[in-house]
Amino acid sequence: MLVLITYDVNTETAAGRKRLRLVAKQCTNYGQRVQNSVFECVMDAAKCRKVKAILEDIIDKDKDSLRFYYLGNNYKNKVEHIGAKETFDIEGTLII
Repeated sequence: MLVLITYDVNTETAAGRKRLRLVAKQCTNYGQRVQNSVFECVMDAAKCRKVKAILEDIIDKDKDSLRFYYLGNNYKNKVEHIGAKETFDIEGTLII
């Protein structure tokens, strides 16, 4: 299923900036960045629970926020892209 993970981390302190880097790094491990604080992740329910737990352990729930949008398996009909940064097939072949 496609899960959209978004976050907003308070970066007014050095600790906040560190949390931001850690959240971004973890999201990069599981998905593709599509905007600054937005990641598209294709994963099953078990992996999603794991990622959610990892991110919850990083953030300060009094200052930061996470949002998970569960778009399911038929997400291609639910996502529309307009503007810069060409869209890509998140499940397609990766050429390095």
